[in-house]
Amino acid sequence: MEKTTKLLRISYWVGAIADGLAAMAMLEQAILARPSTLSGYVPEIPYRYAMALAGSLMLGWTALLIWADQRPYERRGVLVITIPVVLALAGSGLFAVAYGFIPLNRIIPLLLFQSLLVLLFSSSLLSTKKSNAPTGKRGI
Repeated sequence: MEKTTKLLRISYWVGAIADGLAAMAMLEQAILARPSTLSGYVPEIPYRYAMALAGSLMLGWTALLIWADQRPYERRGVLVITIPVVLALAGSGLFAVAYGFIPLNRIIPLLLFQSLLVLLFSSSLLSTKKSNAPTGKRGI
């Protein structure tokens, strides 16, 4: 498999797995009212509703990344719109720290992971600039 296509596929699957896990955590808080692993906050109805919405969107993004994997080169634009989403999620984490909702030491691993995602996705996109033709077409 061409290096560019392989890097794109790795990006899609790492993103899909991360989003799938985040969706499960969000939906667990929404449905079961489990405390947040980051903040220890015991969710009340407004928070549970917000987590249900966010978890549903996260599941949708998981599906989008898996869909992009079916035609990695042609659908690389999915990464273009995923990078700002990851940056916004990181910003949300910093907002939570700034207002004392989540302690900084609890959010640092997540911020590091988000930074690695942005680096991976950016590297994948930059590798497509060096490659002229798509390879490994699959599915629709």
